[in-house]
Amino acid sequence: MTDGPAQQYPPPGAPPPADPGPPPPGGSYPPPGATPPPAAPPGAPGPAPAGWAPYPSGPAPRPAPGLLLGAAHKPGAFPLRPLSLGNIYDGAFRIIRFNPKATVGAAVLVTAVAMVIPVIVTVVLTFTVGIAVDASGELEADASTADALGLLAAYGSLLVSLVVAQVGVVFVTGMVAHVTRAAAVGRRLGLGEAWAATRGKRWRLLGLTLLINVAFLLLLAAYVLLWVVVVAAVGGEPLPVVLWGVVTVPAFIALCCWLWIRFYYLPVPALMLEPVGVFDAIGRGWSLTSRQYWRTFGIALLTVLMVQFAGGLLTFPVSIIGNVAAFAAPEYAALLLIVTQAVALVIQNAFVAPFLAAVTSVQYVDLRMRKEAFDVELMREAGIVPA
Repeated sequence: MTDGPAQQYPPPGAPPPADPGPPPPGGSYPPPGATPPPAAPPGAPGPAPAGWAPYPSGPAPRPAPGLLLGAAHKPGAFPLRPLSLGNIYDGAFRIIRFNPKATVGAAVLVTAVAMVIPVIVTVVLTFTVGIAVDASGELEADASTADALGLLAAYGSLLVSLVVAQVGVVFVTGMVAHVTRAAAVGRRLGLGEAWAATRGKRWRLLGLTLLINVAFLLLLAAYVLLWVVVVAAVGGEPLPVVLWGVVTVPAFIALCCWLWIRFYYLPVPALMLEPVGVFDAIGRGWSLTSRQYWRTFGIALLTVLMVQFAGGLLTFPVSIIGNVAAFAAPEYAALLLIVTQAVALVIQNAFVAPFLAAVTSVQYVDLRMRKEAFDVELMREAGIVPA
């Protein structure tokens, strides 16, 4: 009799046990009679090799806010991948909807401030000098010199205000570029934050706008001068002039469209969102639209047509009211026409300027995602690790 456990023998007819082989390095065989570990379920990963750190056994990480499981990453207003036309328009509407103060509010503010100038001038002239105009806004036949000067001052101030409003819209476009960049990663910018984001680039933005518009005016002047030269060279003969127009007018329009996309369309968001100057921003617009001209042009042209049509619908009732009121009260016709034009411009810019700027900025982000893997940078900023 021994004090150890009884030796376990296999039952009669059982096959002999297989040789277990040498023990693993640094280990030992299980003691005789020990219960073997349960078998792993089918498909379960095997044990990690020696020296590998095990995966953490805590709860699974939660997906980032806004992440569409099984689809594209979308932490903000639009998916972080190359965008379709529907994605671009949906993203633009979302940017305006969730950042109303920095988009619509900014456009309304700058336009309303600019339109205060002609309204005040016309009010003063109407109740001091008096302006005799008909319902169409034209000077009456029996008007005096004072009436003519008053009407000139009223509409001159309106022209100045249109220029001031356009400068304000330029700043709104720069602000919307920053709003779009923030909305791509799920952040919202208020009016003050969007304005502060343009600090250090405002004069460059004005310089860029002035440079591009002066270049276009010089091109237009050169084309008009060429017309004058051709008409003088052919002696005013109608057939050569008509043929010249049939050939050059479509070519000039095509040239303007090409320059619009390659030089004019994307430099503003590039200037706002990248550490570049005026000329480098134009170069960035050129490089981003390379081999993407027709797609960019189609979306831009469709957007312009849409917003102009929608803006006309929004301002048409205001124009009708102004004309009817001017006809009913001719002594205040100039004031009523100026006021209704100011209100119509505020309404139009409240929709047109933010949407155009948002679509342009989203297209800029889309082209960078297509060409420069900008979506990876945006995902990293949003706290998403791309697969």
